[in-house]
Amino acid sequence: MLYYRIMKEDQAISALNALAHTQRLRVFRALVVAGPGGLTPSTLADQLDVARNTLSFHLKELAHAGLVSIEQQGRNLIYRAEYGRMDGLIGYLTEHCCQGGVCEVSPSKTCC
Repeated sequence: MLYYRIMKEDQAISALNALAHTQRLRVFRALVVAGPGGLTPSTLADQLDVARNTLSFHLKELAHAGLVSIEQQGRNLIYRAEYGRMDGLIGYLTEHCCQGGVCEVSPSKTCC
């Protein structure tokens, strides 16, 4: 189970701003799908058919927002989705969902 901390407003704005671009959203989703193993920039570029220099810019923006981490493995960089940060954003957005009452979206359960 992942433990996360609900974000502060400025962190949520930064994360939402980073995801508010088609290519960055596609990159982030690809990293989420890749799981904890992550992906190299060249693999991401090939999968998403994105120019490497453009991809580098988008990865930097996602990293700046804390949505991806970067690890050096030999000569390669491995990018991974930061699941705790993603969960923190979701927590921020749903923190007061239906004021803790019965969820309007799914009436069979209590919100969040």
